[in-house]
Formats: sequence, C-alpha cells, structure tokens
Amino acid sequence: MNGSANGAEPFEIFLAAPPGLEAVLCEEARLKGFRRPAVVPGGVTLMGGWSDVWRANLWLRGTGRVLARLASFRAVHLAQLEARAREVPWAAALRPDIPFRVEASCSGSRLYHSGAVAERVARAIGETLGAPSDPENGLTVMVRMERDLCTISLDTSGEALHRRGYKAEVNRAPMRETMAALFLRRCGFGGEEPVLDPMCGSGTLVIEAAEIAARLNPGRARAFAFERLATFDPDAWNALRHERGRREPGGRFHGSDRDAGAVAMSRANAERAGVSAFTVFRQCGVSEIVPPEGTPGLLITNPPYGARLGDKRALAPLYRAFGHVARERFAGWRVGIVTTEPELARATGLDFLPADPPVPHGGLRVTLYRTEPLA
Repeated sequence: MNGSANGAEPFEIFLAAPPGLEAVLCEEARLKGFRRPAVVPGGVTLMGGWSDVWRANLWLRGTGRVLARLASFRAVHLAQLEARAREVPWAAALRPDIPFRVEASCSGSRLYHSGAVAERVARAIGETLGAPSDPENGLTVMVRMERDLCTISLDTSGEALHRRGYKAEVNRAPMRETMAALFLRRCGFGGEEPVLDPMCGSGTLVIEAAEIAARLNPGRARAFAFERLATFDPDAWNALRHERGRREPGGRFHGSDRDAGAVAMSRANAERAGVSAFTVFRQCGVSEIVPPEGTPGLLITNPPYGARLGDKRALAPLYRAFGHVARERFAGWRVGIVTTEPELARATGLDFLPADPPVPHGGLRVTLYRTEPLA
C-alpha cells in the first residue's frame, strides 16, 4: 500500500478542476505556496499534510473539491479488494462516531460493478472502525477502480467549493464561482486593475474580482467536511482562518445589466459577500456602458448564448454591439468573453488570441475568448 494520508509523511492531495482549466488552477496553487503542484487530467495533484488540505479548501478559488488520497493498491476480485481495504488505517482519518458513505467508479478493471465495490469497501470500514454508514449525510469516501488499481480518497470539502456561502440568488444561467475565478486568472487578472462586466447576471465575475482584490479567502464563510475528521485540530484551524487579513482595494469593480432584477440580485450577493463597498452595479444596456475613471483594466462577460437562453441569430446583434462598444470606448482594456459559439465570438469583430480548448459548463462546452489590450 502506498500514498497513505494516515501518518506524518506528506501524502497526495487532489484538487479538482474543470477539464481544460487544470493548468490555470496549477498556477494558482503554485502562487499560493503549495509544494510542487502538477497538472493531471481533471485537476492538480500536490504533496502535503492535513494543514495543506485545510489551506487548499480555504484559499484556492479555482478548485471545486479537495481530495486526500488515503491509499492505493491493486485488486482484481472483490475478496481481495475487501481484504486490502481492511488494511487501511481508517481510524487515523475517520472517527467512529461520524457516519460515512462510499462512492465508487470503475473503468477498465476486472472489478466493474461500482455498487459491489462500494459495498465491500463500506463493509471494511464499518467492521474495522465501527462507524455507521449513512448514504445521505456521511463523509464521502471515494473509491476509483481504474485498470485494476484501486485508489481510495476522502472528500475533505463536503459541499462543492463553488458554493462560497453568499450567493442566495442566481439568474437563469449562472457561472460557478470557481470557473469565474479561473477565467479571471486566465485573462491575467491579479487584483490590481478595474473589472467591468456589462452583462453581469447575478454578479459572479464582478464579486470574484472584488474578493481577489480584497484578498478575501473564498472559503471564509462556510464549513468543510474535514472539520469532522479525526485529523481536525480546531485551534490550528481557527489560527489559519485568521492568518491572512483583507485589504482595501484601490479601485472599484463594476457590473451592469439591462435587467433590473439582475442588478438587484448582484447588489444583494455583493452585500452578503462583504464587497459592496467596492462594487458598483447599475442598470443599462450594453450600448450604454462606458469605462470607469482611472487606468484601463479587464472587460469580461459571460453573455447569453443560443444553446441556453435564446436563438443564436437573435443574439448576434448583442455580440456586435458589445464588440463595437469595446473597440470605440475601451482603448487599453483587455477583453474576455465566454460563449459556446465561435460565430457569436466572431460577431464582435474583436481580434482574439488563439482560443483555449472548450470547458464543460452546465451541460454545454464554453470557450474563453481573450484579447490583448485594445488599440
């Protein structure tokens, strides 16, 4: 057995990311001081201890979930799987008084029935640790069988990390906060310049930008699954949560939308997030936007796209209007636009950099189109 997260030695930590944005998350992890982050399909791996697990959940804006690798071993039949699972020192990570649940996936393995795999691992945990199984409220133990290799991980996050704890209201096509943070980073935003989203919806891009500028930890207002693990130290956790202080941003972060309900929703979400003092939302159409005073920054938006909110042909004038306003009024600004449709991006008339691969988003595949500073 290798890769154990049950002793003092560093173990593997997996940071989940939308496929296509792994490298952006890897850069965020590197800049925030995590050791040797590496891109893998679907996320980023790094080596660390339980304090690194806490930090990853608290600090990283781009990951959707943090997994602690407990063990890895080969298994080709159910009896062997259960015997090896009983060797995992569960008591070093799980508590006997806290329920658990097992989720399993199988790919290219002789053990191909995920339900049977989950059942055997759950029995091994229950009989060696004495903890109850609860499919609804238990801590999640994740078992992956891939080419006869069994990898066992603990979900240390609980509720998905895009749920920051402030967005009580959303519009019809919300972007997850984690994806918004990664797109902002991909556009080169680091918190030192203004941001304007002229189709702001529920305010996600603007609020994420404001939080980055204020150095607010994305996990500051929520609880995590790791708080119910045997490895949890409340005093150390409280010290970590108060380790990094906020700062007052030098500028403001702007959003607008033609829909009054979206503007009210954005303001309410910004208030709950604690960034209303340096966010500005107003009701106006795309053709009415103007740059805020000060230095150029980032004009970024997630506009409607035909596959979700309307006919693509009907949306082309909106994209043309956005491109026209950007070229005419936003000299020196960079532009980022997220859409499913290359033809809608081309309708803007903007000179985009080579596009990254599409990213899964809500059953669709979206692409971030970026420009250099506009002339």
